[in-house]
Amino acid sequence: MIKRTLFFSNPAYLSTQHEQLVVQFPEEDKPKTTVPIEDLGFVVLEHPQITMTNGLLTKLVQNKTAVITCDPQHLPCSILQPMVGHSEQTERMRHQLNASLPLKKNLWQQTISAKISNQAGHLERRGKEARKIRRWASEVKSGDSDNHEAIAAAFYFQSLFDHVPDFSRNQKGLAPNNLLNYGYAILRAVTARALVSSGLLPSVGIFHSNKYNAFCLADDVMEPYRIYVDAMVYDITRQHKRYDELTKELKTLLLQIPAMDVRIEGRQSPMMVAMSRTTASLYDCFRGSARKILYPDF
Repeated sequence: MIKRTLFFSNPAYLSTQHEQLVVQFPEEDKPKTTVPIEDLGFVVLEHPQITMTNGLLTKLVQNKTAVITCDPQHLPCSILQPMVGHSEQTERMRHQLNASLPLKKNLWQQTISAKISNQAGHLERRGKEARKIRRWASEVKSGDSDNHEAIAAAFYFQSLFDHVPDFSRNQKGLAPNNLLNYGYAILRAVTARALVSSGLLPSVGIFHSNKYNAFCLADDVMEPYRIYVDAMVYDITRQHKRYDELTKELKTLLLQIPAMDVRIEGRQSPMMVAMSRTTASLYDCFRGSARKILYPDF
């Protein structure tokens, strides 16, 4: 079952009754509405004047619903996750923490190779030259010691958005960087949710290791999935005349990312489901029962 994503951009009072999320809009003349909590995968809270009861928060967390809050710039800035996401959490975290350096370097090699391969596939779908980047995908070494990720990314973004004047990929750069930032933030939440559900620590990465980053492993695992955000943003830049501002319409499009179709091992599934397969396969690698992470093939 595909879980739903709820987005709140207006003042609202959120509570719970009979295992339902109850929505009331105090400043609008609207009847209250209800949504089954078991159907929810993500709840995005954008407006600062949203009130949520503790009872509702508890039920959402127990349902493994990711509650995402936004900063004054309307970008997702935090995610609420359960302290215990899996019945074998302690054992699974121990395997993760005991992972050897050669294993982590191999996992990062697989991750970057999959990411660059997907970038090549995306360029080919758009009718753009991709032979060079396709070759780089096959040349990634253990730990990506030659930094093929950065080399490929520079080529990829320059080629993909060549129709956007003066575009360069920069978090604080000109549009469509704003759309990419928002989409990647949603993807990060999807990844963190799946990692917790698999009993893993999102903060302990296989490559990323910034002590100020609480989602290092999420940032690692989401890399091959970034392509789906890129594809959606590319379509937006082609179909919308104005995208310099994150309008409600554009956010609605980007919030469909968790339900996008993703193909792993020839099977199509929603991204939320595919991400859970990826994180489960990552744990199998930590445990030693598998050698390959299952990543999507764009």
